[in-house]
Amino acid sequence: MIDLSHGILILDYGSQYTQLIARRIREARVYCEIHPPTRTADWVRHRRPKGIILSGGPNSVYEENAPRLDAGLVDTGAPVLGVCYGMYLVALAGGGTVEAAGRREYGRAEIEVHDVDRLFRGFDPGERSPVWMSHGDRVTQLPAGFVLSAGSPNSPIAAFEERARGLYGVQFHPEVAHTPRGGEILRNFLFDVCGCAPDWTAGHFIADQVAAVGARVGLKARAICGLSGGVDSTVAAVLVHRALGDRLTCIFVDHGLLRLHERDQVERLFQQHLGMDLRVVDAADRFLTRLDGVEDPEAKRRLIGHTFIDVFEDAARQVGNDVQYLVQGTLYPDVIESFSPRGGPSVTIKTHHNVGGLRPDLPFALIEPLRELFKDEVRQVGRELGLPDELVGRHPFPGPGLAVRILGAVSRAKLDVLRQADAIFLDEIRQAGLYDRIWQAFAVLLPVQAVGVMGDARTYENVVALRAVTSSDGMTADWFPFPPEVLARVSNRLINEVRGVNRVVYDVSSKPPATIEWE
Repeated sequence: MIDLSHGILILDYGSQYTQLIARRIREARVYCEIHPPTRTADWVRHRRPKGIILSGGPNSVYEENAPRLDAGLVDTGAPVLGVCYGMYLVALAGGGTVEAAGRREYGRAEIEVHDVDRLFRGFDPGERSPVWMSHGDRVTQLPAGFVLSAGSPNSPIAAFEERARGLYGVQFHPEVAHTPRGGEILRNFLFDVCGCAPDWTAGHFIADQVAAVGARVGLKARAICGLSGGVDSTVAAVLVHRALGDRLTCIFVDHGLLRLHERDQVERLFQQHLGMDLRVVDAADRFLTRLDGVEDPEAKRRLIGHTFIDVFEDAARQVGNDVQYLVQGTLYPDVIESFSPRGGPSVTIKTHHNVGGLRPDLPFALIEPLRELFKDEVRQVGRELGLPDELVGRHPFPGPGLAVRILGAVSRAKLDVLRQADAIFLDEIRQAGLYDRIWQAFAVLLPVQAVGVMGDARTYENVVALRAVTSSDGMTADWFPFPPEVLARVSNRLINEVRGVNRVVYDVSSKPPATIEWE
C-alpha cells in the first residue's frame, strides 16, 4: 500500500469524469487514489490523506439508495473539495439546502468569481470564466459559516468555501478540458489549501512498487508474468523483476490471434533488451477451437480470459511447484471500463479479459503494479526503467488480440485477411512518418460483404474498416485526420494485395461516444 499521507483521496460517487480528476492531480505530480464512497471517517483518519475530493455522480442526493457521505469525513482534519454531487454532500453535511434545479444544466456555462482568496487565487474579483456544468440539483442555501465564492445565472451558488475546517465545493467540473481554468482551481486546492508537494514521479512510483511486491511475495515464492509484448505487460515484468529477480518467469502465449510477425518481434525485443526468463507457449489451436462459432464480444473476452488462465496454469507447472503469483499489466482504464473502480457506482462499459474476464477460480494471487496508472504514466515508468523507445512507444494491442477486431465469429481465414490488412495499414502509417503522432491504429474486419468490380467482373467480398485515434490516456480519444493521399494509398494496397477485400472505410468516431476498439 502506497503512503497516502502526501497525497489526495478521491471518493468516487459514480461520475464518468472521476478518472479525469485523478489525471489532473497526477499531472500536478501529486499522488492520489480513487476509492468507493463507503470509506469511513475512521478509515480516512488511518490513511491520513493531505486532502479529499468528492467526485460528481449520476444520482440526486434525494434518490433512494443514493450514495451518502460519512458525516465524520468533514472533520478528519483533511481539507475536502466537493465536485457537483460531492458539493451537495458537503453542503448537506454542514446544514445547507440542496434542491432540484429549476432547469437542468449540461454543457458550457459562465461563472462570476466573487472571492479570490483560496480556490480562485489568480482570478480577478468579478471575473467571468467559462466552465462545464452537468447537474440536475443545486445548492440553494449556504451552510452557516460558508462564503459564496462564485455564482452563475442558473446556479447562484456555483462555488463555496468554509476555510476554518477547509471545506470547499464547486458546482461545475474543473477536471474537464471544457473548464479552461479548472487546472488552476485544482492546483490551488492541492498546493494552497492542502499543502501538497509536487514530488510524485516515475522514480518514486518504481521504488514504492518494488518494495511493495518484494514485501508481499517474500523470499521464496515464485511468480509468472503474462507477457503480451506490449508496453503494459513489459513494464510490469521489468518492475516485478527488480523485486524478485530470477523468481519471475515470463510466459508469452501465442493464441493465434496475434498480428503479422508479432511473435517473432516479441522474442527479438525480449532477447535484445530484457534478459529475463521467457517461455513461449503455442496455444493457437486451443484458443481457436474454443472461439469457434462465438459471436458475442463479451463472450469472446470472457472465454479468452479464462483460456489464458488455463494456459498459465499449465505453464506454471513447468516452471515449478512454488509459483503462487500471476503478474499482469492491468491499467486503470481497463478497471474503469470493466467495472466501477474500487467498488464505486460508475457503470460497466465493457469487460476487459484481464479484469472482469478472468476465470472465477483463479489459481494464482494477482500482482498488478500498474493498476492505478494511465497509459502515458506507464510509458514514463518504462523510460525510467531504461526500456527502449521501440518498445515504450508501441501502439496498444488488446489482450484478446484480433478476436475483438473481427466482428462476429472468428476463423483462421478471417484472421489471415485481417493480419494482412493490419500490416499494410501500419506499414503505410510508418512510411508516412505518422506512427508516433497516433495513439493507436488498426484494421477491423466487418461482418458484411459488398459488391465490387475487379477486372470487369463482379465481386462480392469483405469490407475492412480502418481506425486511428489520438489520445493521452485511452479514456477519451479523437479520430486522426489523415492526409487524403495516405488513406488513398492504404485503400489501394488493401484492395490489390489482400485477397477477399474490395471495400475500405475509415472510422471517424471519437471516444466517447464510441470506444477505441470496436468490440
